[in-house]
Amino acid sequence: MSDADVAALLARDGGRRRRPVVLATVVSTKGSTPRKTGAKMLVDQDGVVAGTIGGGCGEAEVIEAALAVLGGAAPRVVQVDLTEELTSWSPAVCGGVMDVFVERADGVVQRKDPSRGARPGPDAPAGAGS
Repeated sequence: MSDADVAALLARDGGRRRRPVVLATVVSTKGSTPRKTGAKMLVDQDGVVAGTIGGGCGEAEVIEAALAVLGGAAPRVVQVDLTEELTSWSPAVCGGVMDVFVERADGVVQRKDPSRGARPGPDAPAGAGS
């Protein structure tokens, strides 16, 4: 599923999903990474994924954070470090680092995480998070 397909899923019903869903977006990259800034992935409460931010252990880490957000945790940035020793046997060694913002995308207002500068949910009052 492409990033455009993920965006279309969100746009189709105005971000109001019947099932709780989290949007994970690559917000910055440094070095060699499997996906670049803007890549998107949706995760539902059962861990079902649409789209990808790169696969492997890094994506699993983001899915875990997404499930925590669905459970009530604040939106946050997950740093996916792909700089493990090049001599390791891991296929996830790209040599770079990605920051992935994880937030509810189903109309549920989230509390702001001041330590991460997280954005408010789509239904937050004007000026929230400023």
